Amino acid sequence: MIFVDYAASIFPIIAHAPWNGIHLADFVMPFFLFIAGISLALVYKRRPHRTQATWKAFARALNLFALGILLQGGYFHGVTSLTFGVDIQRIRWLGILQRISIGYIVAALCEIWLPAPRWKELGFVKSYYWQWFVAVILLALYSGLLYGLYVPDWQFDVSASTSSLPPIGGGDIYMVNCSVRGDLGPACNSAGMIDRYILGLDHLYRKPVYRNLKGCNMSAKGQVSDSSPSWCHAPFDPEGILSSITAAVSCIIGLQYGHVLAHLQDHKGRLYNWMCFSLSFLALGLFLALIGIPLNKSLYTVSYMLLTSAASGLTFIALYFLVDVHGHRRLTALLEWMGKHSLSIFVIVSSNLAVIAVQGFYWTKPENNIINWIVTRFDHT
Repeated sequence: MIFVDYAASIFPIIAHAPWNGIHLADFVMPFFLFIAGISLALVYKRRPHRTQATWKAFARALNLFALGILLQGGYFHGVTSLTFGVDIQRIRWLGILQRISIGYIVAALCEIWLPAPRWKELGFVKSYYWQWFVAVILLALYSGLLYGLYVPDWQFDVSASTSSLPPIGGGDIYMVNCSVRGDLGPACNSAGMIDRYILGLDHLYRKPVYRNLKGCNMSAKGQVSDSSPSWCHAPFDPEGILSSITAAVSCIIGLQYGHVLAHLQDHKGRLYNWMCFSLSFLALGLFLALIGIPLNKSLYTVSYMLLTSAASGLTFIALYFLVDVHGHRRLTALLEWMGKHSLSIFVIVSSNLAVIAVQGFYWTKPENNIINWIVTRFDHT
């Protein structure tokens, strides 16, 4: 994620896809959710006291959620400013850590409260059928809301805009014409409507990735042209409420891989079950994409969730085969260290402390620092 955040402007292919499609950056969040699910299976391998375990799970989730608000709610003002603070009326409520906390608590409650498995008798799918049932219900709820909700025309004030240019027509209000149902475009999808109604437009992400679409004509300085469609100026949260439902399913899927790891001891059995899961998700995800359900990270569509879950599983299999089966641990020593300190690294980078610290060392003038040199040398936008 660090590489994606700071190298995307230099290597556009790794940046998030503007809307439909999938790039390298779009695999990062599902990997986090997947590994969080695996860890839950190990934490709750022995059934704890349910009430006590539930309170601890909620405490962890709330701590993670609060940390996410601090880091991505607007409190820090970027690497070019040492100021901090955020207007509560404009704070961003949802973000990366908040999404992980939601997926974590959903999967944790499934593991704590749903009936204990009899995996030796029935196999992993049948043993944990209640968890699979919850996943199916969540996907059905998501699909029903995404395709079934009617999205009326909507408007927003220029104060909530992502552009510093005057609004279209010289007025104070942008108007977005929708009056549709089941639209999956950036302007009229029901995910954005739900966030606008529940969270409020002022609390959404102000630099949505769909501004990079050709139709928005965004400048190199990040400003949207006044000739662009009105929705190009509107905030949109890629970690919104509706898409968090399918994100939670990613965590539940990771939980199933964790069950295999926790209950099977032989490498062959583990690899076989993981491969069956991964290939099944891959085939189903590709099938849904072919019949018209787009791969979309911002909406966290079902096809995207399945495909990235398959990619997470296959990556996990490859690392397990390399490290645990063949013992090549030195090759992944750096990844292991980063995994042990992942939250600390995320905090340091998200708060811009790491970049600011590096920028503090310069030659003659403050702008002669290594960060500015890298950006000016490789960023030709």
